[in-house]
Amino acid sequence: DHARAGRFELADGATIFLDEIGDLPLELQAKLLRVVQTGELERLGSSKTVKVDVRIIAATNWDLDAAVREGRFRADLFYRLSVFPITVPPLRARKNDIPLLTQALVRKYSKRFNKPIDAISRGMLRILQDYDWPGNVRELENVIERALIVCPGPVLHLTEPLCDCPSAEASDAWRPSRGLTLEEVEAAHIRGILRSVDWRIEGKGGAAEILRLNPSTLRSRLRKLDIRRDTDSES
Repeated sequence: DHARAGRFELADGATIFLDEIGDLPLELQAKLLRVVQTGELERLGSSKTVKVDVRIIAATNWDLDAAVREGRFRADLFYRLSVFPITVPPLRARKNDIPLLTQALVRKYSKRFNKPIDAISRGMLRILQDYDWPGNVRELENVIERALIVCPGPVLHLTEPLCDCPSAEASDAWRPSRGLTLEEVEAAHIRGILRSVDWRIEGKGGAAEILRLNPSTLRSRLRKLDIRRDTDSES
């Protein structure tokens, strides 16, 4: 009766992926341990034992060693699942991967939304590599998806801030602090857009297009707000 079969039963003879295994409550950890140890399970509400042969791949962003010491994760289950552990460093420790990951994610969402993207701005890549990514690749994926949705042209730019960016330049560009005047907030936002496009004002993917301003209007705003590349350029 496949209508009542659970995921382990459906995965019999194949592989099951258990994501965020560290979030599993202790009572469910005991049930999972039985399946791992004996290859047996019981359907909910049934007393019949079902044999399964399943290869398990488990993933988590938790420190399971610490969770075991703190009693939040069963030591016996931990060692049963740790037959062939693979530890992937956080994204902040492998920032050289960010350009390749960004390109792969852009291809993925460009295809999904049927929205061609010809290039990724160098300024955007610099900002992405300055950020510490507390949410790791999933956060990067969310940022790329959101940027692609709102991107008006074929060159991808960041159009909103990244939280807690450690770079001083990125902070100036994207996170104006409280107490600033409206003109100061506007200037910070315009600087952020300009930096993300290497200070290109006109043309496809230029700052004027992103800001939805006529290039002459944008230049006028730069003069009024005293925004000059020589004092704001990135080193």
